[in-house]
Amino acid sequence: MPPSKPRSPAPLYEQIRQLIVAALAAGEWRPGDALPSEAALAQRFGASPGTVRRAMDELAAEHIVERRQGSGTFVPTHAAPRQQFRFLRLVADDEAEGFTRELLGCRRLRASAEVARALGLRTSEPVIEVRRLLHRRGRPVVLDELWLAERHFEGLTAEVMARHPGTLYALFETRFGVHMVRAEEKLRAVAATPEAAQLLQVSPGEPLLSVERLAFTYGDRPVELRRGLYYTSSDHYRNELN
Repeated sequence: MPPSKPRSPAPLYEQIRQLIVAALAAGEWRPGDALPSEAALAQRFGASPGTVRRAMDELAAEHIVERRQGSGTFVPTHAAPRQQFRFLRLVADDEAEGFTRELLGCRRLRASAEVARALGLRTSEPVIEVRRLLHRRGRPVVLDELWLAERHFEGLTAEVMARHPGTLYALFETRFGVHMVRAEEKLRAVAATPEAAQLLQVSPGEPLLSVERLAFTYGDRPVELRRGLYYTSSDHYRNELN
């Protein structure tokens, strides 16, 4: 179990924030669970309720915990309807329905130098590569390629993904105990290659939005590298700046 008393020179609220993150990473509270009250946490860490509240404020601002009015504080889960597409920012210009998924492939291979560097792996360490299409309005709008360290997702197969009705991040939570808490993205415009054009049903050379995402779990540990090509003729990519 993670230590229950702060032991570093950092401000006390930051020490408590780190201890709560360590407890989450160790699985003491699972996605969807309610956290103890601030009074209970204050007793656990030997701190004032105000100090614990500040630590919880920091965690809520980072989306590591979720406050629900009148209910308490919870560990967010990608299985919840409001969280399912938290990291997918392609928004319909009309009232189109959500996405359907088409799996193109799932295979085990050795990490390239680029993938290994992004995920903090040894070069040639085993990774799982997933390719899929996301459809909306009966046509493909996103071509996704993603890489995951096999050591964290051992047993992930096309059959496992086909049987899971929800999002990949919800599957990662429930089956592999890996919860994505934040992501970094790089966006740029690219021209559709012949292969991408065929899969997305566009002309070769047509402009697409390229989104490269590195997703992190607790402790700022990178666990997924994803590259997506977005067809945005009837959609836009939304970002909120706070």
